[in-house]
Amino acid sequence: MRILGLVASTHDSGLAILDHGQPDMVIEEERLNRVKKTLAFPRHAIQAALGPKAEGLSSIDVIVTPWDQRALAANAAKALLARFPMSLSLLSRRAHTPQKNEVVLLDRVIRRKFRRYFGVDRLPPIVSVGHHNAHAAMYFVSPFADAAVLVMDGYGDDAATSIYAGTNGKLQRRWRSSFMNSIGMVYTLVTEYLGFGGFSDEGKVMALAAFGDATYVERFSDCIKLTAEGGYIVNMDYFSFDTYGEIRPFKQKFYDTFGPPRGADQPLDDRHRAIAFALQKVTEDTILHIVRAITASTGQKRLVLSGGVALNCVANARILEMTDIEKIWVPPCASDTGAPLGAALWHYHQTLGKPRGFELKHPFYGLAYSDDEIVRALDAAGLTAERLPEAALMPRVAADLADGKIVGWFQGRFEMGPRALGNRSILADPRKAAMRDVINAKIKQRESFRPFAPAVLIEHAAEYFFINQPDPFMTIAPCIRPEKAHLIPAAVHADGTGRIQTVERTANPRYYGIIEAFGKLTGVPVLLNTSFNRQEPIVATPAEAISCFLRTGMDVLVLGDYYVADRNTAAIGKATASFASS
Repeated sequence: MRILGLVASTHDSGLAILDHGQPDMVIEEERLNRVKKTLAFPRHAIQAALGPKAEGLSSIDVIVTPWDQRALAANAAKALLARFPMSLSLLSRRAHTPQKNEVVLLDRVIRRKFRRYFGVDRLPPIVSVGHHNAHAAMYFVSPFADAAVLVMDGYGDDAATSIYAGTNGKLQRRWRSSFMNSIGMVYTLVTEYLGFGGFSDEGKVMALAAFGDATYVERFSDCIKLTAEGGYIVNMDYFSFDTYGEIRPFKQKFYDTFGPPRGADQPLDDRHRAIAFALQKVTEDTILHIVRAITASTGQKRLVLSGGVALNCVANARILEMTDIEKIWVPPCASDTGAPLGAALWHYHQTLGKPRGFELKHPFYGLAYSDDEIVRALDAAGLTAERLPEAALMPRVAADLADGKIVGWFQGRFEMGPRALGNRSILADPRKAAMRDVINAKIKQRESFRPFAPAVLIEHAAEYFFINQPDPFMTIAPCIRPEKAHLIPAAVHADGTGRIQTVERTANPRYYGIIEAFGKLTGVPVLLNTSFNRQEPIVATPAEAISCFLRTGMDVLVLGDYYVADRNTAAIGKATASFASS
């Protein structure tokens, strides 16, 4: 049984191939078409997975999509009728960044696009899976036999928040919010109000919140009301996204309470930071309220989190700190980047009744590139490189890092999900407080308030952080132990937390090896890890890695076994000109 999962018309478009219950390939279209959060049909991903003419489609038994088209049409109709005729604005494409209007006709869209791009008229059966069901299905590859499952996102096809029970290899939905009662949409819309990009920059606001104060917390608490039953209600006295979508998401009361929106080119001030703090605090309080109700009613101490809100690593840490939940698990692709895989998992396990037998222990299901491809890319760029055996490569790179050099690290298959987790990473020394500012200014050209993730060997995680479980996918931001903070100052955020990644040897031997080598050299088994990119999708190919290396201030590039320190002027000029014209 080979299942092809497709996100074909909404943000984070991409695919997953599930082969007898195990991921074979998971690819986001943005990695290949180089457009962040692309809405494009994933034709490049399909070509990479199935061949130039999708000839591998003959091996696919069924195509699944993470949208229940009938449920979405019904709920969209309800939303339209509830505020008619003003709600006619919801029919505009501008009203929804994720193109929900195309989802209603998704079968036709997929058939039309396969015909257009690949000349294919006959497709395997196409099956629709409920959007929250697809998110919840990550339970099937979690480490828990039994668990509660909490799904929270902008909105799916019939809900914005759902609670499931995962028991004996089956999922049952126990509760759901209404379609527009959405914490995720509130977070996204306030992200846009603060001058950032919705459906992409929520993490920036989470980081900014650490610099704010409680000035607006009480007022923001009126925007999201907690109920005695363990739920919540978004107060539509402040919002109008249920009527106008993203065209006019706020009512005048919101502006009267919080002030005018910030333009993207305007400086951040104390009001913006305080609103970010209030948004984050109320979001955390709401999530904690829901989780406490789950544990009180079920006694369950294991929790799987999925949906876009599950990427809020600060809130995830609060769950472990402030509820009865003992262990949480968040997949690396909790957002819609994982929806194709989740839809395939739901169909395989829930619909077909196949037993569980696979646990997701690493995220590396993208494309890999051969040594020949690396050499050709180096030659095309005009760079010289040394090929080193691992026994020589590791100490060389560890010494570079200890000397304050910034290293582009490109290995094996690229990661699924929005975060670089050790195969497409930029690595640096966390012992130097200034390193964070150097990378932000010299490499990433991003806001100075944004932190970098500390990657730590699993054996030392509890020694440096207040955490007692693995977090291989960078989904929890626990507090850093005060007695260790001075050892890794570049990894400490303003609120004393660090968005950690625990690294196990079996999951990624080479990534573990470089952190281990750095630890032996310095006594600190932690490295700074940030995504290998500069204001673009994370690099996928050797050529993209080389271009990013040359266009930024990285000192060293490691492509597989190839060590590159050559930054000759001609190569830099060529890379800069080529990127500017693309």
